[in-house]
Amino acid sequence: MPNLSTSATILIIDDDDEIRYSLGRVLSSGKYVISEAASGEAGVAAVKKGPFPDLIFLDIRMGGMSGIEALQHIRGANPQQLVVLMTAFGTAQTAIEAMKFGAFDYIMKPFNPAKVLSLAENALKANADMEAVGDYKPTINRDDYKEGIVGSSSAMQEVFKVIGQVTASDVTVMITGESGTGKELVARSIWKHSHRASKPFIAVNCAAIPDNLIESELFGHEKGSFTGATSQRIGKFELCDAGTIFLDEIGDMAPATQTKILRVLQQGEIQRVGGTHTIKVNVRILAATNKLLEEMIGEKTFREDLYYRLNVMRIKMPPLRDRSDDIPQIVDFCLQNLVKDRKTRVSKVSKEAMEVLVAYRWPGNVRELENMVYRSAVIAQGDTILPKDLPVEITVARPLTNRAENIEPTAETGGGTASISIVEASKPITTKLGLSEALDLLHVELSKESEPILARLEREMVERVLTAMKGNQAKAAEKLGMTRTTLRKRIESYGLKN
Repeated sequence: MPNLSTSATILIIDDDDEIRYSLGRVLSSGKYVISEAASGEAGVAAVKKGPFPDLIFLDIRMGGMSGIEALQHIRGANPQQLVVLMTAFGTAQTAIEAMKFGAFDYIMKPFNPAKVLSLAENALKANADMEAVGDYKPTINRDDYKEGIVGSSSAMQEVFKVIGQVTASDVTVMITGESGTGKELVARSIWKHSHRASKPFIAVNCAAIPDNLIESELFGHEKGSFTGATSQRIGKFELCDAGTIFLDEIGDMAPATQTKILRVLQQGEIQRVGGTHTIKVNVRILAATNKLLEEMIGEKTFREDLYYRLNVMRIKMPPLRDRSDDIPQIVDFCLQNLVKDRKTRVSKVSKEAMEVLVAYRWPGNVRELENMVYRSAVIAQGDTILPKDLPVEITVARPLTNRAENIEPTAETGGGTASISIVEASKPITTKLGLSEALDLLHVELSKESEPILARLEREMVERVLTAMKGNQAKAAEKLGMTRTTLRKRIESYGLKN
């Protein structure tokens, strides 16, 4: 991108003299320096001769070399070259081919002058953003994270410490945390560093196996033990003898199977479905769940004795929103893996895009972030992920909450302050005051107030926003980050006058 003292250069490649003339006039009005080529061959030659133009408008259908062929030659000469394809035939094949070979966009003939100028401006802005990234230096070296667990935050350092403590013994470990936080990676890391590393590691997703099949899956079955059992089957525990078995989502396991898992833990033996004799197994058990087993015990849906057998050591995986400082490292790790696997050439993230990623709440945690990086890398032109390449649900999301409620009071560690936020799109409006001041402001007496404090905070906030918006529910709902239907329900449930 030229500096501010010069104008951007645009090359128009089209075999139609009138198209080149009319498009040149439109773009000249935007103060761009225009050059022309009357064929695909001439355009490719001009690009290879240099200097590279800042932007190219390229016709798809020309005599001789087609626009798609020219695009491939141009991108071969300059992989970062921005190219807008022009066509009078807006077919599916045209759009697919254009994006497949790296076009920034394509535009239909006849042209709308305002749209042409807007497209040129957007393309050149993207080019400037990519160049502004400069000599991007990754925050990590992927070879230092062979475990696949990335992060240097204090929360992850505690996880690493506990992993190190439990690898030297056969102690049973319970790994808890939200879905997508990397519980299986932790289990595999424990296995890799244990004395059982040369023996099998088998992961079983208890939630993915129907209740009537999970016992057969884990313990095996004898021929004829049930309909369809046409032969004997060896279960996971036998296959994993002397190794490590990882029972993921153990909170979804049926009570009958829980009893048999308890027997394995207590006596080190199993019995195949339909079998009559016991089989000794030497297996280390690692378990994981995203459910609150303590509540399930109270509801009689999880055995208390099994809970204590599994929960000898616990590793709690923090959600990604509580370790946002790790996000740049995780993004770099994902991109380096994609480049190594030749799934993308994208290796950079612009500062603005990274700010969006760090601000987002990531309800799906690391798994969601990994999927988003892959998606954005596929969409990105050039070698840099820009804000425009991010999914719209991330760029316009409410960064301070991922709950149904859109007002989230939090106490800052060590600061003794409460942060009450009204969220509007991606722009939080935050008021900070001392915790005692906040309670006084809301007239809450902890020893006397019967209404839950969070509900009281929400009611007060809804009432204040309605007052500020002069009773306009549409504006109030937008300011609060909720739908009008949700706002009306809040007004009714809290008995507010509007």
